[in-house]
Amino acid sequence: MKLKSRIVAFVLIMVIFAATIGTTVSGVLKDIKLGLDLQGGFEVLYEVNQLKEGQKITPEVVSATAKALDKRINEIGVSEPSIEIEGENRIRVQLAGVEDQESARKLLSTSANLSFRDVDDNLLLDGDDLKPGGAKDSFDQQNRPIVSLKLKDAKKFADITSKIAAKPAGQNLLVVWLDFEEGVDSYKAESQKAKPRYASAATVNQRLDTTDVMISGNFTVEETKNLSGILNAGALPVKLNEIYSTSVGAQFGDDALKSTVFAGVVGVVIIFLFMLFYYRLPGFISIITLAVFTFLVLVVFDWINAVLTLPGIAAIVLGIGMAVDANILAAERIREELRVGYSVKQAFQIGSKQSLSAIVDAQLTTLLAAAVLFQFGTSSVKGFATTLIISILLSFLTAVWGSRVLQGLLVNSGYFNNPAWFGIAKSKQHSLDEKVETLDLSTKFDRFDFVHNRKKFYTFSLAILVAGLVVLGIFRLNLGVDFSSGTRVQIEADQTLNKEEVSKYLDSINLSSEDIVLSGEKSNNAVIRYKDDLSQADILKLQKDATEKYGHKPTVSTVSDTVGKELVKNAIYALSLAAIGIIIYVAIRFEWRMGVGAIVSLLHDVFLIVAVFSFMRLEVDITFIAAVLTIVGYSINDTIVTFDRMRENLDRYDTIKDREVLADIVNKSLRQTMGRSVNTVLTVIIVTVSLLILGAPSIENFSIALLVGLITGMYSSICIAAQIWYSLKVREMKKSDGQIHKKEKKQWGTDEPTV
Repeated sequence: MKLKSRIVAFVLIMVIFAATIGTTVSGVLKDIKLGLDLQGGFEVLYEVNQLKEGQKITPEVVSATAKALDKRINEIGVSEPSIEIEGENRIRVQLAGVEDQESARKLLSTSANLSFRDVDDNLLLDGDDLKPGGAKDSFDQQNRPIVSLKLKDAKKFADITSKIAAKPAGQNLLVVWLDFEEGVDSYKAESQKAKPRYASAATVNQRLDTTDVMISGNFTVEETKNLSGILNAGALPVKLNEIYSTSVGAQFGDDALKSTVFAGVVGVVIIFLFMLFYYRLPGFISIITLAVFTFLVLVVFDWINAVLTLPGIAAIVLGIGMAVDANILAAERIREELRVGYSVKQAFQIGSKQSLSAIVDAQLTTLLAAAVLFQFGTSSVKGFATTLIISILLSFLTAVWGSRVLQGLLVNSGYFNNPAWFGIAKSKQHSLDEKVETLDLSTKFDRFDFVHNRKKFYTFSLAILVAGLVVLGIFRLNLGVDFSSGTRVQIEADQTLNKEEVSKYLDSINLSSEDIVLSGEKSNNAVIRYKDDLSQADILKLQKDATEKYGHKPTVSTVSDTVGKELVKNAIYALSLAAIGIIIYVAIRFEWRMGVGAIVSLLHDVFLIVAVFSFMRLEVDITFIAAVLTIVGYSINDTIVTFDRMRENLDRYDTIKDREVLADIVNKSLRQTMGRSVNTVLTVIIVTVSLLILGAPSIENFSIALLVGLITGMYSSICIAAQIWYSLKVREMKKSDGQIHKKEKKQWGTDEPTV
């Protein structure tokens, strides 16, 4: 029976989706805040230290400092700044879109203590006597830059001027001092600290009953603007130690945004074409749900007022690949049921139900890795994790529930009863009378014997690990500025750069470096690293000269020893927690031996990525950690799907008495899931390669780490994780009576029915 109402409902839903997305997407994109790497600006991480001996740095003091910094930022006029308190004594400030970054940095960290004194240096008035916001930059009658002040108490000023006016000539002076305190200690002892500065002295001949005071001196217009802002902001209650900073030119960020978005679009279009031609109707549905998924990710991003960064864009594209994974899992199970001989409607119902377990397990393990990344990541890495968590949660809504609703409307309409709509020819279908079970279907990989070749896999992996240790021992890791103290400078040029030419240029400005790496499709990017921290004067000089020579303001990042050590410590801690969490989850959901196999394969993948980066001399930066933790989640996906199928195959036996039966179960499970594993990894590799070739240079290493991890992850889940489980089970069989009984086997399974 054909139901046109189902088709009509499907079309109406499509019209609603198209109208909603078409009319709102431009507004959503416009409202999303872009990070520093996409619109320029600077970021600085302050460590709050005591201003005077005996001062305690309490949460209240740190909070008050953050408020003082916010007040100063308001003086700059920056829209939507980001000020976050991290840990017990750190404050991270992000100012996107700021062109004069150095002035902003000085305004943030410098205090100007105003004082009025007599000739005997007795304090008469100070900054507390000013009205809030009472300082303004102005000009005197000779058109000289001055700062005008509003005092709180006219009577107090009148009493002071009355006493000064009564003094003999030459002593009746009101002296104005500006005591500048540089609140930021740079990494070097040569930190620039402005000294107390004499501003002006006025002769007082009479009592002045007023609240208006004028400070004159040899000021420039820029100095009076900064001075008035600093006076209005008030003194900082603590000393700030700058332990990390980075600046990005606006043009550099704009170019990075365009190239990364273009790369993402190309990768997603290729995925759409693959899904459509390989999976037919389910592929068409996946295109619709993936478009809705991407739109919803952006909407949620806008709602939570999040900041979109380059790693965030990469996470969105990666999230699309993960949503594809859920669609592929369901489509593959439906195709299996069609091959058994079920009708399209029956296959859709059974396949959708059977795939849910693997989808949930795979997504939850990735969510676990993303949560660890969010908890222990910083700045852009935390933004990446936020986007990934949003992506995983929304993929449940769209790729699982949404796909089933839409596909159910078409399937139940009666117009798509031909298995060809799912890429299955009638010649490949069995009859239900043959009583062929889903788990007994032949596959394209039946000639592969994984279990009996496990020693070859172990030997191959061991050889890689030994080679990796040798490589690490010889080359070590090329630690970026994120993991070692120093300064990193990235110069972008419109023309092709030459390493020797860049080196000569740096020599000419007395900022020589032996560590220069060229990147980019046309070698138009140069990454320069300094083991020592450049002073603010050197950074300003480099930015000015490089902008004039190459046409773009370079990106400069500086990190202290403290931050580098903490990044390494937090990365190892995060990986350890993720591993423990995965073992616990797999042990509860499946069996502890499977958890061991999964973690061994994950460590295998992580180590291989590290060895490849060491051998290729690629820079290990903070995005590398994001890639590694992403692979931890992604690699476990393949392993979980395999374990899920092994659980189904094991549920068919009450007792397993022969190790060959166990070997057959493992082989069969791997063969049955291999097609899905290849297709899923292939779709993500498409996106990763697109980002690698067409994306911004700043995520090049991220893409390489993902590509290596995806390939080794598929290998380890097939050739390592399942084989380790088999080896452990065989050892257990030898210790017991040589059997695996129903009672123990039940802990691997669930109460879900098996068709």
